[in-house]
Amino acid sequence: MEYRIIKSPSQGTIDILNRRKGSGTSSSIGPVDAVGLVQGRIIEMVCAADVAEKAVGVTVEDIRGSCPQNMIMLAIFGDTASVEAAMDEIKQREKRGVEEW
Repeated sequence: MEYRIIKSPSQGTIDILNRRKGSGTSSSIGPVDAVGLVQGRIIEMVCAADVAEKAVGVTVEDIRGSCPQNMIMLAIFGDTASVEAAMDEIKQREKRGVEEW
């Protein structure tokens, strides 16, 4: 998996993610302090979403790629500390192996 954190994302970045999120544009993500991006295989993304939401109070959205039926990236929205904690927990679970998800 690949990971990135965007601290203080620009409005343009939020707009791009809002247009591409799986839940559609009807419910917009409001102002957030940080966005964590996680990219990988669909099985990893489903598990990562579960881990992130259980770890801390963040909002997780799937981000559509060029092939809409395949979820390959997640955006984790929240305050900086919560996004970092969620990303750290995902990375720790990945290091421990598949059985630990």
